Formats: sequence, structure tokens, C-alpha cells
Amino acid sequence: MIKNSVLMLVLFLSFSSVTLAGEIFGTLREGGKAVAKGIKVEIVTPKKTYSAVTDAYGSYRLYVPEKGKFTLSVYYKEQKPTFDLYSYDKSTRYDMSLETKEGKYSLKRK
Repeated sequence: MIKNSVLMLVLFLSFSSVTLAGEIFGTLREGGKAVAKGIKVEIVTPKKTYSAVTDAYGSYRLYVPEKGKFTLSVYYKEQKPTFDLYSYDKSTRYDMSLETKEGKYSLKRK
């Protein structure tokens, strides 16, 4: 009985860490307010491009199994500002602010 419980606990912990590996999430804001629902967010890696859209709170979540330095792109008001980010074995939060200067948007980490 105890062997089965220990085995189940080990399996549970193994699978739960796998589901979090490579998760990149955060929020997008402009002027301190969340961006609209449906804003496209991409992470470009050498192997693949991963896409998501923001929810009603400006939040996004992507799963990127590769580790390393990648590019985050946001499609916003006919522009595509980018930001270099890093993906690790564990979940990483990137709360971003869309800032404008002379009509051109850029991404800054909060």
C-alpha cells in the first residue's frame, strides 16, 4: 500500500513538472491598461513559431518546449514590436508594456 502511494506521488510530480516546462506567460498593457482581447502574440524559435492571443485581461500563455533566447512579437495597431526573451525548463513570466515614441511601438518588460 505504501509502495503504491509513493509510486503514485513520484509519477504525479514527474508529470506536473513536464506540463510547466517551457511555459511563457504574462500580460500586455498600454498606458497602464490591459490591451484588448484577441491581440496576436508570437514566439519565434529556430524550430517553430508559437502563437496565442490575449484574453479579456490582456493575458497570454504559450508553451515553448525549446530552451534558449527567442523573439516575442506582438501584432498591435498595424505594427509588430518585438522583444528578446529566454525560455527555461520552468515557467517564466513576461509582463510587457507597449510604449510608443514618435508613433512607433516598442515592448518593455515591466
